[in-house]
Amino acid sequence: MDELEGFTRREKIAYFSMEIGLKNEISTYSGGLGILAGDVIRASCDLSIPLVGVTLVSKKGYFSQQLDEKGRQSESEKNWSPADHMTLMPEEVVVRIQNRDVRIKAWLYEHRSLTEERIPVILLDTDVEGNSPEDRKITDYLYGGDSRYRLKQEIVLGIGGVRMLDRLGFRISKYHMNEGHSSLLTLELLRRNEMDSGRVKDLCVFTTHTPVASGHDRFPYELVREVIEDEKQIEALKKYGGEDELNMTVLALNLSDYINGVAKRHREISEKMFPGYKFKSITNGVHSYTWVCPQFRELYDRHIPGWANEPELLVRVKNVPNDEIWQAHKDAKKELIDLVNRKTGVHMDYDTLTIGFARRMTEYKRPAFIFSDLERLRRVNRAGRIQLIFAGKAHPADIRGKQIIEELFAHMENLSDTIKIAFLEDYDMGLALKLVSGVDVWLNTPKRPFEASGTSGMKAAHNAVVNFSVPDGWWIEGCVPGVTGYSIGAGIDADRPPEEIEEIERDDLYNKLEYIIVPKYYKRRDEWVSIMKNSVELIAYYFNCHRMMRRYVTEAYL
Repeated sequence: MDELEGFTRREKIAYFSMEIGLKNEISTYSGGLGILAGDVIRASCDLSIPLVGVTLVSKKGYFSQQLDEKGRQSESEKNWSPADHMTLMPEEVVVRIQNRDVRIKAWLYEHRSLTEERIPVILLDTDVEGNSPEDRKITDYLYGGDSRYRLKQEIVLGIGGVRMLDRLGFRISKYHMNEGHSSLLTLELLRRNEMDSGRVKDLCVFTTHTPVASGHDRFPYELVREVIEDEKQIEALKKYGGEDELNMTVLALNLSDYINGVAKRHREISEKMFPGYKFKSITNGVHSYTWVCPQFRELYDRHIPGWANEPELLVRVKNVPNDEIWQAHKDAKKELIDLVNRKTGVHMDYDTLTIGFARRMTEYKRPAFIFSDLERLRRVNRAGRIQLIFAGKAHPADIRGKQIIEELFAHMENLSDTIKIAFLEDYDMGLALKLVSGVDVWLNTPKRPFEASGTSGMKAAHNAVVNFSVPDGWWIEGCVPGVTGYSIGAGIDADRPPEEIEEIERDDLYNKLEYIIVPKYYKRRDEWVSIMKNSVELIAYYFNCHRMMRRYVTEAYL
């Protein structure tokens, strides 16, 4: 296979993820988990880490979001053609699903770095002649269908992925599971290693990304028996994945030698969720070059040569003149505001303090938190004009998430006489870059402690945008109050009643906006630009994927 020449000579780390955000045109991602996985590929390529990515082809995507005038979300397929971006490999493997042989083919995508290094990503596809119509659809939709569909996908990803790597000639030294979706790969490794769990643990690394119980896949054994059927495999799953139900996270925890959370706080939460297991922590980062807008790339190229492949050099941003930082930001902001006005007709302007919020629309992220007290918000706006930009999708099955979008649209209507507010539909990687670089303040208001890490604020900091966030996930580590940004409700005793915590956070949000953020933005521009520069110097230089991947290499892979 000429396409794989050079990729199979050295042993590789196999990085398994249900979703990988490779680029905007390839709809194999839904949100933060997939974008992080894509950044892992990009940073590993920059650093010449011998890694191969494994995921599903998901050629009908996650979904394309449409919103009507009331904010009611509808979904449609986000079809893309693998043949436009990658090569179909001639090899094929087989897995057993519901007592049928399901054939799997693979697409090879090559990521090429600025350094001309290359990393392969294998995308598994069951749309293969000879499979039943039902089985041909297993790899169509990212996170689509019911539990049965999801379990089939996880068999293809985990078991099929290991077999495909072997068939393609890869030699694997470590298997890194990015969340529990791929943890059935341990079942295949047990089979290959005569059920020796010690040998399997030596091969496996597991990263968990969620402190939310619903984020951990669980399957009743009645369903598992229907789909897998092999009683010997069921016994192994009960031994390592839970007696009462198959918990994919527990399966990975029991068969991995290295286990980590994605922030220091997340490590503590994970150990409480899964008593008896010891977690390490490697705080997430973002791929600097990917998430810096063109205006700041040009600025950094002039003043900090080499920053793209050594993002720690961004610490030198203190030498960049304030007026050049401000001009680059103004140019990025103009590009965003023009896009908003073109798409929504809200008629935002370039000089108003602009606050951005873009996340998956789900309840614990509290997208509507800034609208908790409309009179207080109007008071903030009287202190100095503000405008707000929102974006994000609700999972098709998340009824509450969809309701939140409708609530945001209602607030847009109610406040239209005083505050300009826009919601941009169909949030994706391209829109994300415009948002994290074009707003003045990046707002994040999750309910603690449900933010495992979060990476959008890191992207904002790379573009000298000021973070204003609840101290959870990475922001606990990144926030120096008034220096790198601002916290919402810092220092609250976690044992207080939830409604009391929320009241304190709400007061702090409005007070800091009215008395600190708005006045500093409008009346003390030099101090504001100083915080913008600190965001780059003290956040971007550290919270990047190059640092993150070096830690994975030295702590988990070697």
